[in-house]
Amino acid sequence: MRVVAGSKKGHPLQAVPGKGTRPTVDKVKESIFNMIGPYFDGGLVLDLYAGTGGLGIEALSRGAEKCIFVDANRKAIGIVQQNLSSTELNEKAEVYRNDANRALNALKKRELMFDIVFLDPPYAEQKIESQIAIMLDHGLLAPNAMIVAEHDVKDELCNHIGSVDKIREVTYGQTAITVYRNEG
Repeated sequence: MRVVAGSKKGHPLQAVPGKGTRPTVDKVKESIFNMIGPYFDGGLVLDLYAGTGGLGIEALSRGAEKCIFVDANRKAIGIVQQNLSSTELNEKAEVYRNDANRALNALKKRELMFDIVFLDPPYAEQKIESQIAIMLDHGLLAPNAMIVAEHDVKDELCNHIGSVDKIREVTYGQTAITVYRNEG
């Protein structure tokens, strides 16, 4: 696993030990950023199920201003912090160990609006549609915000969630990537 492009291109990233975390492979990561970017001029990013932090770190490497990383797993949080240190991106990041829904409630209080959101939950615990609805209700999505959801191909996600519309869906084996845009 590595950073695919941008200022930290080629930098290796550590994986979370064990089988509890499924990192996004480089080929899929490159495809995601070709769909939503590929480069950014600032912007606030939320990596809600951070795992290794690979997606948020990739966004920072490609020009995002700041990323908030959230994961409930203690080991994952340690790896995110390690990867941020090794890529020297600590100053552009906030890292929290928290449940996804609790984190969304905490972020609401800060009145933040995200330009890019990555949702890559454990496939068995997928609540992507309800979490997008929560983000809308909490005012966490900037106009034209992009939401990238990684999920099992068996999970069919809605075309519309409030002001959020599905704009693209691609599959890679058992993994599906669904990209939404906030039209509101």
